[in-house]
Amino acid sequence: MVLKLPPRPPQLPSFLRRLTNEEFKPLPHTPQQTKVIAKLRAVRDDTPARLSLPSADYWSGRQGTAAALIELNEAYGRFYNIPPEAATDKDAADAALGRDQLVIDVQTHFIADRSPMKEWTDAMIELAVPVAGDRFRGLGKLVKEQNLAGYSLGEHLRRIYLESDTNIAVLTSAPGDESSDVPYWNGHSSADMRMVNNAEMLGVRELIERLGGTGRLLNHSVVHPNIDSELDKMDRWKEWCKPVGWKVYTGYGSEGGSFFKKDNLRPWSLDDDRSGTPFLQRAMETGVRTISAHKGLSSGADTSWNGSFSPKDVGPAAKGFPDITFLIYHSGYEPREGDQEEGPYTEETSNYGVNRLIKSLKDAGIGAGGNVYAELGALWYMVCAHPHEAAHVMGKLLTHIGEDNIVWGTDCVFFGSPQPLIEAFRAFEIPEEYQQKYGYPALTETAKSKILGLNAARLYRIDPDQAYASTRNDDLAWVKAAIAEWKANGTPTHV
Repeated sequence: MVLKLPPRPPQLPSFLRRLTNEEFKPLPHTPQQTKVIAKLRAVRDDTPARLSLPSADYWSGRQGTAAALIELNEAYGRFYNIPPEAATDKDAADAALGRDQLVIDVQTHFIADRSPMKEWTDAMIELAVPVAGDRFRGLGKLVKEQNLAGYSLGEHLRRIYLESDTNIAVLTSAPGDESSDVPYWNGHSSADMRMVNNAEMLGVRELIERLGGTGRLLNHSVVHPNIDSELDKMDRWKEWCKPVGWKVYTGYGSEGGSFFKKDNLRPWSLDDDRSGTPFLQRAMETGVRTISAHKGLSSGADTSWNGSFSPKDVGPAAKGFPDITFLIYHSGYEPREGDQEEGPYTEETSNYGVNRLIKSLKDAGIGAGGNVYAELGALWYMVCAHPHEAAHVMGKLLTHIGEDNIVWGTDCVFFGSPQPLIEAFRAFEIPEEYQQKYGYPALTETAKSKILGLNAARLYRIDPDQAYASTRNDDLAWVKAAIAEWKANGTPTHV
């Protein structure tokens, strides 16, 4: 049976909704955000009606995003360069939020429609409904029968390619050792519980390329360096899966958070002699010398300097392996506690959040333009509606890591279409006050273009002009064909 979803209700842009990528508890709204949301909900139907637009179309489009950013400016001060008429004038919204630029999303996900994953996503629904009921209301039994529809491959293809300006996406996955048969959750092994395995990532890329979307999707291969046998598989995965990088989770083991805890595995770090160093040596030997490491978003793990998801090991590893490029997913960010927000970097606050990554690099003597890159997946979603914190986080990353070493990622499809996040980033500015007081550089249009796509193009050896031209002229017929094949056959896998 093919799931037919009911019409979507009008929803505010994702950055004003309580969503999660399942690696952190959805954050409560601040009093300021609550006021913003109340004002927007009060005109949720009135403004679209005056423009003769369906409410769902208005709020999923640029004018709805513009309306939300305007209200954030009213509540927090001017952080978003958006004129007031953009909420009602399509041309003004397009001028403010649209760009002719390459967008490469280096962190995208979906959940495969395998039987154990259906059970897992059923459990996720129970967690999601209290905070995001409008996303699931009315689906009921159909969702449980057909997997969590909002996280499927079909949803990934639609959200990423049809509903956003994303030109190229990197498909990645959470951990789960594929050779293990040790019970992990509800009697299933961690291999069963992996949201997408290496063969499925390859299968999706092959499906897209076969149907005409060549170059639109790149893929990782996930490696667990604390499993000795997986280091031996890296040569095969390199030739078979042709990954653009290795994805690793240092928190996958006995000290991991609630979701990643695996009691039969020893903890590891990028710079330890037993797992980290041998893994980096193997990466050098394979020739795939880009490592994407999850840091931050601890899922209940210790968030201190000694926590298993801490980026404290990044500096030493990068110093020891200067020919390896390290993409630090989430940039070490941790969701705020209460109303606490990340402020400027200080030695006194260097044991928390993004500051941990900065300290690790400072201690290792690695400055802006080095072999470490900060990635914004989930991070930008979480700070977007906290513009004071967003200014500090982006200011610190620009200062210490540099505009050439920040890459765009969204962690979507967990947050729906990435388009509101892309557009908000295009409009965001670090105020002059912050530049003068904290020494942050401006977030210029040049820097934004680098972060949104040009930096990743350089990393993955993509010709940006050719990629933008080919994708701009793409009629996306392959997306519809791929969704049809997925509905008929399920998640593709390479045998």
